[in-house]
Amino acid sequence: MRISALDLAFVAIFAALYYVLSILSLYVPAIGLPEITISLTAFIASVYGILLGPGFGALTAFVGAVVAWVLPPGGGSLFGLPFLLSPPLNAASVGLIYNKRWMEAFGLLGLLIFVFWFTLPVTPLSQYAYIGVAVTWDKIIALALIPPVAFLLRRASSAKALFATFFLLAFVGNQADNMWGALVFAFPVVYTGIFGLNVETVRFLFVLSPFAYPAIRIIQAFLAAVVAVPLVKALKSAGWMPLAGRTKNQEKRG
Repeated sequence: MRISALDLAFVAIFAALYYVLSILSLYVPAIGLPEITISLTAFIASVYGILLGPGFGALTAFVGAVVAWVLPPGGGSLFGLPFLLSPPLNAASVGLIYNKRWMEAFGLLGLLIFVFWFTLPVTPLSQYAYIGVAVTWDKIIALALIPPVAFLLRRASSAKALFATFFLLAFVGNQADNMWGALVFAFPVVYTGIFGLNVETVRFLFVLSPFAYPAIRIIQAFLAAVVAVPLVKALKSAGWMPLAGRTKNQEKRG
């Protein structure tokens, strides 16, 4: 695909927008761990995946997340460092599904879930399988949604159908974001080295509230759909999509 200067300009603009939204966004402290906050800004990474595709969408989300982490309100806190890959994984997952590469998104989320089940807080499974269930039940639902969402994307035409499809798409992306956060937090170098916690405390935190975080992801997915549906329609009506959703003929003309 040929990348124009305009495309690159939008990557820079959207990365800057991520930072601006991080300043304006509400932050929800993680339950039992106030050092970690969940920003509703995460919804915009899903929009980037739709508009910019998996590669440039992930790059834009990563640059935006790094800037938001380094500058206020992030301030370069060590507590936020392990989670910088969460927004890019959101954008990449959404972009892959939107661009008819859903099997790659399925494999990516499936791998994250699989690896989590073999981390120290979940092992031995005979004793701690309930922790794996508490953390991944909603991610497994998101994983199961990927094939039908990919199917619906090819057929959604009305505004309501498109909104519902984008909502489910963003929900999957936000769950990939959350799965990375849970996975990286399950490694001793993070929970002990950065947060000073022992494995028993981590196990307690993982099962403290298994339903609160999915509720946050639903809100983020709703916000993403609210933004993405009119934006995609407007850009398509204008005959232009930044890096995603273009046909080969459009690429040749661009």
